[in-house]
This record gives sequence, structure tokens and C-alpha cells, in this order.
Amino acid sequence: MRIIAAMSGGVDSAVAAARAAEAGHDVTGIHLALSRNPASYRSGARGCCTIEDSNDARRAADVIGIPFYVWDLSERFHEDVVEDFMDEYAAGRTPNPCLRCNERIKFAAVLDRALALGFDAVATGHYARLHTGADGLIEMHRAQDHAKDQSYVLGVLTQDQLAHSLFPLGTSVKGDVRREAADRGLLVADKPDSNDICFVADGDNAGWLRERLGERAPNHGGDIVDDATGEVVGSHAGTYGFTIGQRRGLRLGTPAADGRPRFVLDIEPVSGTVRVGPRERLAIDTITGDRPRWCGTVPTELDATVQLRAHGGEHRARVRVEGEQVHIALLDPAEGIAPGQAAVIYDGTRVVGSATITATARTGVPA
Repeated sequence: MRIIAAMSGGVDSAVAAARAAEAGHDVTGIHLALSRNPASYRSGARGCCTIEDSNDARRAADVIGIPFYVWDLSERFHEDVVEDFMDEYAAGRTPNPCLRCNERIKFAAVLDRALALGFDAVATGHYARLHTGADGLIEMHRAQDHAKDQSYVLGVLTQDQLAHSLFPLGTSVKGDVRREAADRGLLVADKPDSNDICFVADGDNAGWLRERLGERAPNHGGDIVDDATGEVVGSHAGTYGFTIGQRRGLRLGTPAADGRPRFVLDIEPVSGTVRVGPRERLAIDTITGDRPRWCGTVPTELDATVQLRAHGGEHRARVRVEGEQVHIALLDPAEGIAPGQAAVIYDGTRVVGSATITATARTGVPA
């Protein structure tokens, strides 16, 4: 097959490209230029789309012996990922930009271009497994290395996209991948994994949003209110600086009467109110989601497990699908779940699909 290998400049994508070439595929390496001003993105070993990363990817392609190109997708990335990130926070939601990047850039824009150029598939360094099920559909399963499993951020992929995807690292563990990279002479063998959001240069989400939202911000300040007493216990500079479940950085002027820590329970962009309360008030057992993306056959009802964070645990659940709405009843309550996050649904290790969370209900509160 003719394969496009998406090479971020890290060790995983380099080894994935090398394995695809070694398997006999006709491989071309590409690096995505996602910013017209790379200096504004994370630099050094913590990024995934910097000038340094582009150079690392090019050197890896040279060692592997495959052609290499840089594809400029900066405008598409800004529109589909960065603007979406700002809009979601302005609306009081908590988006996952890495999941959105996979959905709209790596497995939409890149795959569409690859197919148009006559390639058969796109290979990446994601840790997930693919195989053909008894019904002939391509199934995506959790990676063998559960600590590195990335099926959560791939839960937005459709059957057609999965049919044109390769994940050569799905059955490997990270330590073995690093050793293989060293054996192959790849200089990225010891390069640290990328962390945080690539386009927030210093990791300060609230500061980044404050600088860029401007008049798009729903407010530039408001009250922090204790949900139990209704008392104003502090103030803030914008609701976009908060997310459900947050504890740090609240700067409450009035200590809680019970002496217990307070967490963000609710964000109201229109009134500018941030509501806080004790940890047990974070517990929820009902989730509503929309914009579902199904990896195969659309289910109606199923007993499943649901993952609610990229690095979070699984929760047993009953899932009911009604058109574009997904209703999830958690048998294991979860804490700190925010609208805007993704709920990825699993049947055992198989990814069924995902939905964007629009609402949650706290334990004991009717949905």
C-alpha cells in the first residue's frame, strides 16, 4: 500500500513510520505545520508542532530512508481547533483540543488529502489496535499498553476513516518502542513525550484565553458563590478561566464555614457567576451528549463502559441512543465532569463511539 506517515517529530510516530516501511509499504513521511508562527507554540521537547519537531521528523525520515514533506495546515488548524477551543471556553465548556485535532485535522484534512493524492492510508504513532470483526467492519480496540492507550482521543473516527488508518504501535509497550528507536539509530529515542496543549505556549490556559478572547469573552469578571449558602466568597476576572472540578487558583476571600476545600461546581457565562462547593457535590451519575461519532454500527441501547477523560478511569454505564442524543447512566458515579468533554463508549476493549457532553446531573438530582 501507499502510506502517508504523519510524523510529529516524536519517537512514536518515527517508529510507526519505520515499521510501515519495513512491512513493505511505500511510505512518505509528512509533518504538519499547524502555525504560521511556530515560535508562539510550545518549544523544545514538550511540543508537537514546533520548528524543532519538524527538524526531528525530517532527520527520522532520512534515517528510515523515506521521502519527507511538510504540509501547511495552519489555517485549517486555527479554524477547526484553536477557534473551537476559544468558543467552547467562552461558553463555559471544557473542550479537548487533541481529540478535535484528531477528528478534523489528522483523520479528516490529512486523510482527505492523502486519498486525493492516491495514497491508501495514513499511519500514525497512536497507541490503539485495529482488526476486522466477524461482521466485516474495522474495529478499534484499546492498545496492549494500557498506560499509553490513546483510543479515547481516537473515539471520533468513523468506519471509513478507520478503514484508511494504520496504528503500527498498537501491540507494543512504550519502553520497547524507545529501545527499537535507539536500535534503528533514530535520534528521538529518548525525546520526552509531548505534554499539554501545543498552541498554549506557556501552559497558562486562562492567561492565553484572556489575551485572545477580547470582546468574544462572555464576561470579564463576576462573583464566586458558595452553592450551599448563596454567599459571595470571592471574585474572578472571567468565567473562561475555570473548569468544573477545579480547586486550585480560586482565591476565595471568605473561607468556607465548614472549613473544607471548595471546588468549581458550575459556570454561568451569562451572569458571570462561578459556583463552588465541597467535593461530594461534584459527583454525577447522568450524562447527556450530542454530536455522536460512531466507529461502526450505530447502537440503540447497550451496557458498556465509558471513559470521560483522556487519562481517566472507566465507568460502568448503560447507554441509550436517540438520534443525535446519547444518554448515559453511570453505574459508577464520576466527579468533576464538564460539558464540552468527550464521553467515549467501549464494549470491552472495543471503541463503540463518542459523544460531546452537553449536560450532567449530580447524584440524587433528577436528570
